[in-house]
Amino acid sequence: MTDKKSKTKKWKRPRHTFFRMLVNGLLRVYIKANYHFKPTPFKGDRKRQYLVLINHQTPLDQFFATISFRKTFYCVGSEDLFSAGFASRFMEYAIAPIPIRKQTSDFSAVLSCARVAKEGNSIIIFPEGNRTYSGKTEYINPSITRFVRLLKLPVVFYRIEGGYGVYPRWSDKTRKGKMSAGVSKIVEPEEYSKLSDEQLYELIKSELYVCDAVKDGLYYNKKNAEYLERLIYVCPDCGLSTFSSKKDTLTCAKCGKTVKYLPDKTLSVQDGKLDFTFVNDWYEYQKSFINSLNPLEIADKPLYNESARLFKVILFKNKRILDKNSKISLYSNKIEFTEKEKVHSFSFDDVSSITVLGKNKLNVYYKDKVYQFKGDKSFNAIKYTHLFNRYKNYLKGDLNEQFLGL
Repeated sequence: MTDKKSKTKKWKRPRHTFFRMLVNGLLRVYIKANYHFKPTPFKGDRKRQYLVLINHQTPLDQFFATISFRKTFYCVGSEDLFSAGFASRFMEYAIAPIPIRKQTSDFSAVLSCARVAKEGNSIIIFPEGNRTYSGKTEYINPSITRFVRLLKLPVVFYRIEGGYGVYPRWSDKTRKGKMSAGVSKIVEPEEYSKLSDEQLYELIKSELYVCDAVKDGLYYNKKNAEYLERLIYVCPDCGLSTFSSKKDTLTCAKCGKTVKYLPDKTLSVQDGKLDFTFVNDWYEYQKSFINSLNPLEIADKPLYNESARLFKVILFKNKRILDKNSKISLYSNKIEFTEKEKVHSFSFDDVSSITVLGKNKLNVYYKDKVYQFKGDKSFNAIKYTHLFNRYKNYLKGDLNEQFLGL
């Protein structure tokens, strides 16, 4: 009898609407004070059921949508949201996000979405799977087309522009500047059913594509460049390096090259030459640099040595700290780290995925275990993902594959 009841247990609960109204009421004040804008209200039929696809620029993107629609949505969220113990349990109780394992084909998440939709609920998802680091909409997996067709809901494209200027992912500070968020297009099931998978995929990509690597206004903060080293790890003058930031400047530790990040989002140098106008230009150069490496030729020495707190992640439950000062060595074909006095060596051949969570947390999926590294505020997690994916692509023979996991 209990099993039968649990199978028919509904995802949606009346309390979800209450907490949504409470959170949105508080966030309206916060958004106005820190993001300096008001999401554009949705003028269509709020009573309808929708699948909302959003480009991902800020930590509050899903709330912009719920404020615009003034209705309860269920948002798909990565496992890190569900691995924080009591805080995660309360979040599940209050708003019931749909869990998904990042960087994997999570069929259980698809089934959960189908269940939520079957009940008559609306869903929010970020097809990029990652918040942009550079201001440009990131890679979207083509499998999004199968997901859309499975749910058979009206698709709402909700586009955010200027969010990168106001709050870059690599920063801890919001800036005063202009941004906007609102519905750009609605596509009915009978419309996209006539499209091929390729056409639907191109439609999704084009509707969600935003490039904030343009001069579209001024974004002010006294610490404009602070923590840009979370993103940048390749120097155009000396290659693989580390960087430090202070106020509006970023400095290479190897050669001392100093770059300024200006309020209009452009980059400048006082001495020498810089071929990048925007951070996105540098980021694209950085990926090209990694894609030019032969990981087998440089595997004999560590490329980076650093330290971080080491956690074992119990997926969708909690995290257990293993070492408060784990020593990490990143090679082009493996990662080595210490747990107390013990040294672990994980060949990339045995690692299924390495991904970045939040601003600079690093998850390593090794066999049936998940480890998380949290370094200091300047910790650069992206280089691990890029080098790991370059190694995997190279061994598969995909020498010209550009996608590096983000």
